Amino acid sequence: METKKSNIKRCGLIGRNIEYSFSRGYFKKKFEIESLNNFSYENFDLKQINEIKNLLTQDDLFGFNVTSPYKREVIPFLNHLSPAATEINAVNTIKFEKDGSLSGHNTDVYGFEKSLREIIAEIPEKALILGTGGASSAVAYVLKKMNVETSFVSRRKGENLIHYDAINKSVIRENLLIVNSSPVGTFPNVREAPNLPYEFLTEHHILYDLIYNPHETLFLRMGKKRNCKISNGQKMLEYQAEKSWHIWNQ
Repeated sequence: METKKSNIKRCGLIGRNIEYSFSRGYFKKKFEIESLNNFSYENFDLKQINEIKNLLTQDDLFGFNVTSPYKREVIPFLNHLSPAATEINAVNTIKFEKDGSLSGHNTDVYGFEKSLREIIAEIPEKALILGTGGASSAVAYVLKKMNVETSFVSRRKGENLIHYDAINKSVIRENLLIVNSSPVGTFPNVREAPNLPYEFLTEHHILYDLIYNPHETLFLRMGKKRNCKISNGQKMLEYQAEKSWHIWNQ
């Protein structure tokens, strides 16, 4: 007797150590609320990126999200990239095209820009980006588009990098937007925060943390004490997820 083929369209997240990811919970809830009963979402926890080869042979896949540490490593397995993904050199969304090819997109840029514009009254002239990982590239891409002069802050020394030791009152006062794109302060290390002279912050500053767990990091709490406008990464995640869904359905 022939087995009836399932009509479930499978979506999922590619990453490593992603048991407690945002995406799976978000999409499962979305599918339930919108009665999208022919869709499922699961985590594909890969020990190394080469394992994606076996995954891609399955014919019931609809779309992927990609998270750390594979946003860059996944690119060689794709056929083409969106302009943003090309410039940033990072992919967080994979679409299965009708012709069988795979396209890579970066919806972090959409999520960050939309969530940032919701909390700023006017665009600041200068910004500090804490961290130099994949997420920082998406942040820099958006701020460049908004004509904001950006500087990367890192624990390592290098060209076009500001070391944390060099962050003083003058630097803080010149940069009214500070974005934490580093993992410092993520659960369970909730007592950690980027090494900044927080005493020089003012009510004119905006502190944005890409971290969403905990809801309010020590970085944000330090800004809150100085009457800064603060935001975590929750809205960014929600917006980038919705943008992924839109791309998959185009």
